[in-house]
Amino acid sequence: MAKFLDSSVFLHAYLKPKRKLKGTEKEVKEKASAILEKVEEGEQVVTSTIHLSEAVNIVEARLGLESAAEFLENVLTTENITTEEVQRKDYEAALALVSRFKISPNDAVACLISQRMNIGEIYSSDKHFDNVPFVKRIL
Repeated sequence: MAKFLDSSVFLHAYLKPKRKLKGTEKEVKEKASAILEKVEEGEQVVTSTIHLSEAVNIVEARLGLESAAEFLENVLTTENITTEEVQRKDYEAALALVSRFKISPNDAVACLISQRMNIGEIYSSDKHFDNVPFVKRIL
């Protein structure tokens, strides 16, 4: 069964820190890297166009256009990463989850996509997913 892959995993694994990481930060980076290693080995995951966009924008801001394009190309050419499109109706439906579970609109969309695709687990460092009873956050 596939898991949803949140942008936070890409970012923690991909970006180089500007300072020395503290214990828990280092642990999060190591776990994110281990998740991406599993994906590289063939684990099926699902992300969305908005989560991919979040990651690409931050990679570009921190590492430049060339790194962002390389990152995007790597994700798009990885056959076991499915990227779901997000439409206005997804955000409209997400609004109910935003207020009910106190999560961001993009996190709510991830939950809705997961629910729609029968995905019960989300790879993420974002603890707000812990507020949602129908998904389990893994990191």
